[in-house]
Parts: sequence; C-alpha cells; structure tokens
Amino acid sequence: MKLVHRPWRLAAEAFALLAAVVVAFPLYWMVLSAFKPAGEIQSDTPRPWTLAPSLDSFRRVFQQEEFGRYFLNSLFVAGSVVVLSALIAFLAATAVTRFKFRFRTTLLIMFLVAQMVPVEALTIPLFFQMRDFGLLNTLGALILPHLAFSLPFAIWMLRGFVKAVPEALEEAALIDGASRTRFLWQILFPLVFPGLVATSVFSFISTWNDFLFAKSFIISDTSQSTLPMALLLFFKPEENDWGGIMAASTVMTVPVLVFFVLVQRRLVSGLGGAVKD
Repeated sequence: MKLVHRPWRLAAEAFALLAAVVVAFPLYWMVLSAFKPAGEIQSDTPRPWTLAPSLDSFRRVFQQEEFGRYFLNSLFVAGSVVVLSALIAFLAATAVTRFKFRFRTTLLIMFLVAQMVPVEALTIPLFFQMRDFGLLNTLGALILPHLAFSLPFAIWMLRGFVKAVPEALEEAALIDGASRTRFLWQILFPLVFPGLVATSVFSFISTWNDFLFAKSFIISDTSQSTLPMALLLFFKPEENDWGGIMAASTVMTVPVLVFFVLVQRRLVSGLGGAVKD
C-alpha cells in the first residue's frame, strides 16, 4: 500500500512545490527589479538575475519628501483598523453567541450578505457619505470604510471561537465571584486571542494595500495620502520609473512580512481553530 500511495504523494508534493514557485515568482521578480540597474530593467533580453545590484532605486524612493509621511499614514490607518475591528468584532461575536435576542439570525445573515457586495460598487455611495460627514481628505475617510468591510468577516470567524468556549466555564467563573466583565476580558479574551490574530491579518493586509479608497477619498490634500499612493510619484508622462516602482513596492511589502513573522504562531493556531470549528 505504501508503494502504491508513494507516487501519488510525490506527485502532490511536486505540484505543491510548482504552485509555490509560480506564486512566489512575481515577488522575486519585484525584488530583483528593485535591485537591478536602470539599463537592465527594460532590457530586450530580461534575465532572472543581476550581476551588478544597485541601490539607486531605493535611494530615489527614500529621497521623495512625502514618502515617510505616506508610510506613517498607512501605518496609522492599518493599525487603527486592526485594533478597532478586533475590539468591536470580539464584543459583537460574544453578544451574538452568548445572548439570545430577536433578529439575531437576521443580523448574522446581514453580516454575510455584506461580504458579498463588491467594494467597487460601494465606492461612489461611500464617497458621498464621506463628503456629507466632512471626512474627505482625512484619514478617517479611509479608516471607517475599511473598518466596516473588515467587521463582518471578523465577527463570523470569532463567533466560532466564542462558541467553542464552554458556557460551564463562564458559570464557574460567576460562581467564584468574577463579574461578567472580568470573565470577558480575563478569561474569554485570551481564549479567543488566536482568532483575533487571524482576523487582524486580513484587516491589516486589505487596509495596507488599499489604493481604491485612498485614490477616491483623498482628493487634494496629499499630506493625508497613504503608501500605495506613493507609487504614482514614479509614473511619469515621459517615461515610467520602473526601478522606483519596484523599490517602492518592495518597501511596501516589508511591513506585511514583518507583521506575519510577529503573529505567525498565533495565526497558525487561529486558523487551525477556525477549521476545527
């Protein structure tokens, strides 16, 4: 039986390796192009290596006066969405799981339906809504929409984690004299923390890489722009600076990789708990 299954296993591993190479190749080409000299980037004979790596593209990126501000704006927006969505989703998931009230099922279905609506279809209505709120050209115009789009997924995912915590544990805590608030933050919150990490990754990536909302809601005040908007600085009418574009894209990718490294252990356990549920 082992001999029969071994060829299939080897074929599956080879296919997985091939898929990983195909997925990782654009990332490799982006980093490679960021280090290539200008003459090699637009060469008629592109090569998947360079013998003369250069940091000129990165120098042009960091010499941009507004690049640091864009980076801090992106960090503030993404961090705000991650913290707020985790906090609100945790409380909402606890409410819809532990408490019985009218229209609870309807509310959960509405969360699910909200995930089905394309973001592009809501951009224009959101623009007018941000205008009426007086939030255009502010970072709040980026935080609120991303928070709204992150919450349905986060609530649905955390609902499974909260449901997996036995109600007997809450009853025992109440008998021992713990208040409901104390149980919520000192017992329930640590137990569902891996799920919070998993949902935070989704919120962080979608917010950090956003270009549509940043382009639509930040109209005239460039000081409120985020990092994806910095790529537009290297698109020029006469000739695009592809080295600068690739270098800026590489710099944008670094915080995402750092975030993954910091939460990878919690992320694996969180996704494992979600699948188990």
